[in-house]
Amino acid sequence: MNPVELIVALYDGMVRFLYQAIAAVERQDAEERRTKIGRVLEILMHLQSRLRMDVGGSSARALSEFYASIFALCLEGSRLESADRLKEAIACIRDVREAWNVAARDPEVLRQLAENREGPPAIAIPVRRAGGGAEPARSSWTA
Repeated sequence: MNPVELIVALYDGMVRFLYQAIAAVERQDAEERRTKIGRVLEILMHLQSRLRMDVGGSSARALSEFYASIFALCLEGSRLESADRLKEAIACIRDVREAWNVAARDPEVLRQLAENREGPPAIAIPVRRAGGGAEPARSSWTA
């Protein structure tokens, strides 16, 4: 896997854990809900920690804000035992995941990855904010 494909896999993991949390909400299994939400939050914190604010500037900040909004949605969804809030988080994550997936197959991105052994290139990702709206962001991160 290249570094961008690894990011896609992390997004897939968040979606999987959120669906498991929704199932736990429906079963009224608070412990399982908290465990699955905790896994999502761990992934978000990892992604957040890998952002390169010194390189990505406002684009990295946009992804940082996206991660923070998903973090808040997950906490609220868990606190309120709201499958709808968790589904909203899934929709947002899927939108950005698809952009990462496209980037992972982009020949220019693959060329930049091959040339840049010190870290992946900045990649334009449209970030959908919780509550709607999308704006392009450029992510600068290290794998």
